[in-house]
Formats: sequence, structure tokens, C-alpha cells
Amino acid sequence: MKKIRKHLVVLFKKKSGIACLTLNRPDVLNTINGEMLERLAHLLDSIKKDDTVHAVIITGAGERAFSAGADIGYFSTASPLEVRSRALLAIEAYSRIENLGKPVIAAINGYALGGGLELAEACTLRVAVTTARLGHPEVRIGAVAGWGGTTRLPRLIGKGRAADLLLTGRMISAEEALSFGLVNRVVEPEYLMKETESFLREILGQAPLAVKMTWEAIHRGLDMSLDEATRLGADYFGLVATTDDFKEGTGAFIKKQNPVYTGN
Repeated sequence: MKKIRKHLVVLFKKKSGIACLTLNRPDVLNTINGEMLERLAHLLDSIKKDDTVHAVIITGAGERAFSAGADIGYFSTASPLEVRSRALLAIEAYSRIENLGKPVIAAINGYALGGGLELAEACTLRVAVTTARLGHPEVRIGAVAGWGGTTRLPRLIGKGRAADLLLTGRMISAEEALSFGLVNRVVEPEYLMKETESFLREILGQAPLAVKMTWEAIHRGLDMSLDEATRLGADYFGLVATTDDFKEGTGAFIKKQNPVYTGN
């Protein structure tokens, strides 16, 4: 495995088809600056083209934080146009996660606040440690969750619960986040990466094209009317029925055998 350069603001490693991206500013709780957003976008572009990477884990360096949010020091001196430009940079980077075509799980190892939580919200799924604290404290500093939080959070947990978090700025525990549907699983800290990888392996054990099309139907369908979204699902069902894996899966089911998928 290639030696990791420790000064990079986002670390990259790849093992057995899974890439791990680690936000690497632990001395400032992995707060997100422009350099981090640019490197994240670059790595995601490379991963999208890399056929040997089938899934991604995003986590934070150290034991205290996934990411405590945006670099507030920068915003305290930035002009309004610079603030908006940084928000657009974050939105572009985060949209790459949703449109990667591969499952991405946020392994939340501590604080996930503001822009850090918005990064996790862009991921396909989220696993948090029992000690994690999550929230959108933007209003408490006179700001708005403008890196996608006002859009993604209501879609994940509903308008009412999203308004609760976004308008009060309060932090919640991992267990409350689980009850809200903001995270999918909660694990003890020492098992975070093992359980996250196991979660991904469960997904990767399914037919690859079916997984990809299912996610696209979910993600794209949210922007459509009910009728349009259900028709999109039917279209994807028809497309996946042309694949070898569909024939393998349905045939194995009838024969009561375990399917062997090839991604074709």
C-alpha cells in the first residue's frame, strides 16, 4: 500500500475495493477549509473513474470529530461574495458524493456539526459512534446552513425535525439522531470502521447495477412528482431487467441458490 503523506488535509487509502477518505485537520476538529473542499472534490473525481473502487468511507482523523464544521475564522473576515463562493465550492464537492455512482458511508467518529454534518448528509448512509454529537449550530452565530443543510436535512428527517435542529442550533446525541433517521446505525467507537465496512460489504454483495440504479431512483426521484418518480422507478426496473445479473438473481431465487453477480 502506498505510504500516506500525513500533511494532506484529506487522506486517501484503498483496500479491497473500498476507498477511505479521512478529513485530516484533527488539531482543529477537522474543520473544513477551501483546500480540504478542493482536495475532496479531486479525490472523488478520481474515485468515480477508478473501476477498482466500488464504495467509499468518509471519516475524520483523531477521536474527537468527524468534522466540527466550516472554518469560522475564514468567514469572520471574508466578504459576502467570498462567503457565497465558499458555499458553492462546498455544494459542488458534496454533490460529487451523491452523484458518484458508488455507495458512500460517513463514519461519524465524533462531532459532526454545521458544514461537517452537511458533508455526512450528502453521503448515501451514515454510521455514528455512541459518543457522537450532531447538529446545525449555524443560527447561533448568525449564519445559515448554506452548504446544503437546509435542503438535505428536511429530505432525510422531515420538515418538522429539520426545523427543530436548524432553527434552534442544538446538538443531539447519536441515539436521538438514530431515532430521527439522520444516522442509520450507532456503534461503539472501537467498532466504527469494522461495522462501517461490514455495512458496505452487505451492499456490495448485491447486484452492482441494481444498487446503482436503486440509488439513482431514490436520489433523482426526490426532485420529481410522485407520478414522475414512480415512473422513473419503473424505467430503471426495465433497464436492470436487461442485465445478466437480473437473470442470475431471478434464476438463483427460483432454484433456491445463492446468486453470483458479475456487474453485467
